[in-house]
Amino acid sequence: MRNLSDIARVLRQREFRLLWLANSFSFLGDSLIIVALALYLNQKTGSAIDLGLVLAVHAVTLVGFLLLGGVWADRLPRHRVLVVTDGARFALHALLAVLIFSGTLVIWELLVIEALFGVAEAFAQPAANGLVPQTVDESEVQQATAVSTMTRNVAEFVGPALASLLVLTAGAGWAFAADSAAYLVSALFLFQMSPRKRLVAAGASAAGDEGRELTVRESLRDGRREVASRPWVWATLASFCAGLFFGLAPWFVLGPQVAKGQYGHLALFGVVEAAIGLGTIAGSLIGVAWRPLYPMRMAMLMIMIWPIAAILYAAGVTVAVVGPATVLAGAGISLFDVWWMTALTERIPPDRLSRVTAYDWMVSGGLLPIGYLIAGPLGQQIGAANVMIGGSALAFVAFAAGLLPRSTRMLRRLEDAEPAFAMEEPLESIAGRY
Repeated sequence: MRNLSDIARVLRQREFRLLWLANSFSFLGDSLIIVALALYLNQKTGSAIDLGLVLAVHAVTLVGFLLLGGVWADRLPRHRVLVVTDGARFALHALLAVLIFSGTLVIWELLVIEALFGVAEAFAQPAANGLVPQTVDESEVQQATAVSTMTRNVAEFVGPALASLLVLTAGAGWAFAADSAAYLVSALFLFQMSPRKRLVAAGASAAGDEGRELTVRESLRDGRREVASRPWVWATLASFCAGLFFGLAPWFVLGPQVAKGQYGHLALFGVVEAAIGLGTIAGSLIGVAWRPLYPMRMAMLMIMIWPIAAILYAAGVTVAVVGPATVLAGAGISLFDVWWMTALTERIPPDRLSRVTAYDWMVSGGLLPIGYLIAGPLGQQIGAANVMIGGSALAFVAFAAGLLPRSTRMLRRLEDAEPAFAMEEPLESIAGRY
């Protein structure tokens, strides 16, 4: 019951409620895209190469512009950045829907649209990560982060099913029309926000940059310094860079082949993905109230459940075991997200938080495109199940290595205390300073 009362308490706060409503739609829009693209291109060209090229272009522009997006998310009112990026994503996929409806879409137009979409997302993600703590009291950051994580997890559970239904019944144009509409509704909620200005986080001092305008290069350097000065941050990013390369890329590329080869039916991969989705929803709900004494130690232990579940799945272990294991893996993923973002939010100076989360996205996913490219050919050479088992084992080792720094294992929970920030001044009244 405490979890429900915590959720109700943060949702009673106007600014967080508006952000939660916006996220409900934007997360749904995010979760529609990959499935809608995969089904549409399968219908249009039947080429996995085309799909890989489209996803690669999106990934390259996303990673390429993340740091710049983090710089501007720390300089400008974050909710206004999100209004612009949601507006851009609405326009891009509305155009895509029109081209599909007209029957004139060609592959180069899709590549351009998704490349621009990746740029918009690169500016949106750091802004979104830094905005949540501006909408609640400092003592409620974890609860707000957990509710946001749960909203994203529900969207990731519902979105693929909705995308499949729309593409396979009404047509791909309607899927992208719904996707673009979700971003438009999100922008309308964000436009009404007046989040507070966080000057000092509970576990961090002010950055000390007030009174002077930093260049872009100085801003990037300061963000890098915030990461490099904290072993628990850079070691976690390094472990995820390796863990996602070895574990996540083979999961998405070879997971369907493993389902067919080990269990006799392609649909089982969808069932396992749904089980992970259920687990992430449960984990985010648990994360509303569970505040371990050593959050990063517990977070790294929780994320290590996922490669274990992947090994069981790739080895063909009975579904009666794989099903519960993947639910637990999903819960571990979600709990890691909650405790990781809470730790960053509480300990990184507020005016540098978006830059640090931009480094998080960039470093963690930096090797994923290479992983996507080599997983398929490697699976053909030595077998999909063997690649997934070996890669998941290496991912487990990578996550375990993230626990090596003492500062990761011994990072203590911040006790509830009086807020250490100035919160009287809404962003609208200080917009002229940026």
